[in-house]
Amino acid sequence: MKTRAMFWSIRRELWETRSIAIAPVAVAAVVVFGFLVSTFAGSHAAQTTEMSRPYDFASILLMGVMFLVSIFYCLDALNGERRDRSILFWKSLPVSDLTTVLSKLAIPMVVLPVVSWVATVATQFIMLVMRGSGAPWGEVAGSWPMILYHLLTVHSLYYAPIFAWLLLVSAWARRMPFLWAFLPIAAVAIVERIAFRSSYFAHMLGARISGDMEMKGAPMLGYFMPLDFFLKPGLWIGFAIAAVFIAIAVRLRRLHGPI
Repeated sequence: MKTRAMFWSIRRELWETRSIAIAPVAVAAVVVFGFLVSTFAGSHAAQTTEMSRPYDFASILLMGVMFLVSIFYCLDALNGERRDRSILFWKSLPVSDLTTVLSKLAIPMVVLPVVSWVATVATQFIMLVMRGSGAPWGEVAGSWPMILYHLLTVHSLYYAPIFAWLLLVSAWARRMPFLWAFLPIAAVAIVERIAFRSSYFAHMLGARISGDMEMKGAPMLGYFMPLDFFLKPGLWIGFAIAAVFIAIAVRLRRLHGPI
């Protein structure tokens, strides 16, 4: 029964959040159009560095866009239902607050990484077909498992405390959740810098966002050591922090009504 409730709660989120599908399609269309123009102009033939290759650019751009979608989704996930008063209807259903919050957490941690990967593969495939016989099929297709691994580890598991924090703010804030989410973080970094003349918090947060925490020197899309990744203490510390944030978000949703 709980599994069924979770399944339908996630489907509800997909029905209500059209940006999950619209954003990658729009970005993919822009990338493909730009690649088409560059193909006719012959400009991509002069690109020699690894990061400037159009296929890498497409994957990185789609990842970045889906990360932004995740941020705005989390900030609106619990605040939005209070703002439009739909929380009264959803609370009348036999679905617990825990299930509701976890279903919303599943969107940035499970659904969006998969959507991002599918969009990346589809975009790169179209670009390869457009380029024709000179396309680097083996190199590009060979990167697809690595991209999926990167999305499901860094953009999902490693970002768990980030998404959980955003959901907590969404459940607590009455207005302007975006400011309430980022101003305290900026305040901590500024106070640390002024009081202690250090920037450990900022470096820690930057490392978490970049996916490079405790993985120094590892290329962003080339770190394929699952056992080493899951043995990193930073990952499990992040899980513990995320669990605390989610527990608070569940409590706040249970107590708070419409705005």
